[in-house]
Amino acid sequence: MNEEFTDYADTGYSTAEQKAAQYFASLREQFKEKTYVSTLTEDFRLWKKNHIHRRSWLSFLSSGKRKADSQDYHRYLGWLNQTGKLDDYLDRSVSYLYMRDLGQALDSPKTQIRIKRMVADIRNRMIHPGSTSAEDQSDFMSFTGIYRWAQKEGVETATIWVIDKLKQVSAHLPKEMNPEQAQRKLIKIIIGVILHVMEEMDDDIPPVERSKRIGEAIRLGYSYGLTYPFIDDLLDSSVLTDQEKEQYSHMIRTAILNRVVPELGEWSGENMPFIRFVHSELKEAFEYIRGYQREDMQDAFFEQSFVFFHSQELDRIKDLSNPEYSNEELFIPIILKSSSSRLIVRSVISAPTDDGFDQRTFFYGLYNQLADDFADMFDDMKEGAVTPYTYYLKYRGQRTDLINPFELYWTVISHLIHTVYRSDPKTREVILDRAINGLKRCKERVGFEKYKEIMEIFASGQPEFNRLVQQMVQKADDVDFFDKLLRDQLLLNLKNSKKEKAEFRDTIQKIRDQINKQLLIAKPVDTPAMKEMLIDAANYSLEGDGKRIRPILTWVMGVNEYGLDASAIVPLLRSLEYMHTASLIFDDLPSQDNASTRRGRATLHEVYNSSTAELTGLFLIQKSIEEQASLHSFDAKAVLALMQYSAQKAEDTCMGQAMDLNSKGKALTLEQLNMICFYKTGIAFEASLVMPAILAQIKESEILSLKKFAYHAGIAFQIKDDLLDLEGDHHLLGKPIGQDVENNNSTFVAILGADGARKEMWEHYCLAMEALKEIPRNIAFLKHLLNYMINRNR
Repeated sequence: MNEEFTDYADTGYSTAEQKAAQYFASLREQFKEKTYVSTLTEDFRLWKKNHIHRRSWLSFLSSGKRKADSQDYHRYLGWLNQTGKLDDYLDRSVSYLYMRDLGQALDSPKTQIRIKRMVADIRNRMIHPGSTSAEDQSDFMSFTGIYRWAQKEGVETATIWVIDKLKQVSAHLPKEMNPEQAQRKLIKIIIGVILHVMEEMDDDIPPVERSKRIGEAIRLGYSYGLTYPFIDDLLDSSVLTDQEKEQYSHMIRTAILNRVVPELGEWSGENMPFIRFVHSELKEAFEYIRGYQREDMQDAFFEQSFVFFHSQELDRIKDLSNPEYSNEELFIPIILKSSSSRLIVRSVISAPTDDGFDQRTFFYGLYNQLADDFADMFDDMKEGAVTPYTYYLKYRGQRTDLINPFELYWTVISHLIHTVYRSDPKTREVILDRAINGLKRCKERVGFEKYKEIMEIFASGQPEFNRLVQQMVQKADDVDFFDKLLRDQLLLNLKNSKKEKAEFRDTIQKIRDQINKQLLIAKPVDTPAMKEMLIDAANYSLEGDGKRIRPILTWVMGVNEYGLDASAIVPLLRSLEYMHTASLIFDDLPSQDNASTRRGRATLHEVYNSSTAELTGLFLIQKSIEEQASLHSFDAKAVLALMQYSAQKAEDTCMGQAMDLNSKGKALTLEQLNMICFYKTGIAFEASLVMPAILAQIKESEILSLKKFAYHAGIAFQIKDDLLDLEGDHHLLGKPIGQDVENNNSTFVAILGADGARKEMWEHYCLAMEALKEIPRNIAFLKHLLNYMINRNR
C-alpha cells in the first residue's frame, strides 16, 4: 500500500468520523429532550392546511375526475393533468430532488428559478400541449425518448455508448443480485450526475460546450454508478464465497488507497468469467474518472471514496446475533456512508468547493438512509442485515439503552427543517410531504394490520404525536412524488421487458424449429436426376443456420395478431424463406459479392459451381410462387393480390441489387444508400409484414403504417450489418468480416464512419418505433424484434 495515500485516507476518515460523532451526539440530545415533538406538532399544524381538505358530497359524483391509482404511471399523470394538480406535483418532486441529490437550499432565488424551469421541461416532455389523455403522454423513459433527448442536447455518441454499456451490465448480472434493481440504481446515479453537471453550467454556456459537458457527465455517471452493482451489491449478495468476498474487498481497498486498480490476480471457479468482466469494467471506469478529474480534486475524491467504502465495510461485517453493538456503532457508519455517497459526486465532476452544499449533504444523508432502512427493514431482517431498525426489532426488549430509529428519524427531520434549512416554509412542506408519503406507501405495501403492528413497536413512546402523524397518513392528500412513480415504472418496465424478451426468444426458437422442419424440399421417387441435383443444392442452402426472421415475423403477425390459422399459412412461410435464400445465393456469386461462406459454411457456388447456384436460385423462386399458389384456405382475390404484391417486390429487390452492383467504387450520398438499402433489405421486412395483412384483409391505413415501420427497420438492420462487418466476430457471424472494404462496397460505415453509422441506425430505430404508435395494436414482438436487430452480434 502507498503509505502517503493510506495516511491521508486514514486521516480523512478520522476527521469525518469525528464530525459524524458530533452530529449524532447533537441528535441524541434532541432525541432525549423530545424537542422534535412540539416542534413538528406545530409544523404539521401549518402543513395540513394544504393537505387535508373537506370534500363536498358533489365531488363523489364527479367520476371523471376520480383519483387514479398513484402507481399506474400513465393514468395517474393523466389524472393529475386533468385535475390541475400536475404542476404542484412536479414542483414538490423537483424541489425534493434539488435538496436530496443536488444539495441545494430551497430558499435560494436561483434554485427556485431552476426548479420552475425543470418543472416546465418535464411537463412538456410528458404531456403534449392541450392533452389530458394518458395515450398522448410521451414515454420519455423508452430508448426512443432517451435518444430524442440526446439529439436535442447533441450527446448522441455518449448516449449510444451508455445504452450499450447498460445492456452489457444487464447481460452479466447474476439473478442473485436482482438485476432490475441494480439497473435502476445505476440509471438513477447517471441521471444524478447529469443533473449535477447541468446545475453547474451557466445559462449562457455555448451549445458546443454544453454538449461536451453533458456527454462527459453521462460517462462519469456510468463510471461512478458502476460501483453500486459491482461493489456494494456484489459484496452484499450471495454470489461470491466468503473467501472471494475477502479477496475482492481487498482489491477494492487497494485500488482506493493506491489510486491504481491492481491486476485481477488468481481467481478460480464458476465466478471467474463474471469477475473478469467486473474487473475490466471497473478499471475502465476508474481510469476515466481519474483522467477527467482536475488534479486538485483527486484527494477529495479518494478521501470520500475511502470514507464510503470503509463505513460500508464496518456495516457489512456486523452480525445480527451480536447483542452488544452501541448506538454509536449502529448510527455513525450510516451517517458516514449516506453523506459520502453524495459528496463523492462533486469530486467526480470536479465541481468547485461549496461549503453550503457539503454541510447540507452531510446532515441530509441520515434522513434519507433512515427512510430507506424503514422501507426495507423486513427484507433486511430476512437477510440478517444489521440496520438500526433490524437491531431495534430484535433487541428492544433486552436493551433499554437502544435508540428507537423511528423516533430519531423524526428528530432528524426537525433538525433539518429548523437548523439546517433555517425554518424555510418550502423545505418544511417538501420534507413533511415526503415523510407522510413514505408512511402511506408502507401502509399500502404491508397492509393495515402489519402497519399497525409496526407503529406499535416504533411509535408507542409518543402516543399523542403518533396519533397526529397517523391522522396525516390517513387523511392527507397531494403527497405523492414523481421520482417514486418513475422508480416504480422503471422497475415495472425492466421486469416486463425481461419477461417479454424471454417470451420473444421462446417464440423465435419455437417457430424457427417448426419452420426448419417444414422447409426442406421433398424428392419424389421418380424425380429426374438433374432436378434431384437442384433440390439437393436448394436444400443445402436451406439447411444453413439461418435466423428465419422473415417467416417468423409473418407467423407472429398472421397467427398472433390477425388470427390466421397456423397450419394454413405454412406455404407462405416457406415461400418467404425460399425467396430470401434465393436472394442470398445470387448475392454470394462471384459476379455479385463473391462470398465464400454463408451461414457458417461454404457458399453454394463454392460447393457446386456458379451455374448450378444460379439455377438453384431460379428454382427456389419458382418454388416460392408455387407455395403462394397453394394458399387454398384463403380468399382467392386476397391470394392473387398477395402474389401480385410478391412479384412486384421481387422486381424491386432485383433493382436494388442492380443499384448496389452499379454503386461499387462510387461515392454515394446517404439518400442513395438509403434507397439501395430499402430495395435490398427493407422490402423483405415489408413483405413479411404486409403479406399476412393482405391475407387477413387488414385496412390499407394499417398496411401503410406497417410499410413505414419496415422501411426504417430494414435500414436499421442493414446499418447493423455494416457495423458487424467492421467490428463483429466472424465465428458468431458465420462469415468473414471486412468483406465490404475488400469488395469496395458503399456502406453506411464507409459514408458516415462508424460513429455516424451508429447515429443513423438509432435515428431509423426511433422512426420505426414511432411508426409502431400509428398501428392500432400493442405489438410487443415488433418492439423486441427491432431491439434485437440493433443489438444482435450475428
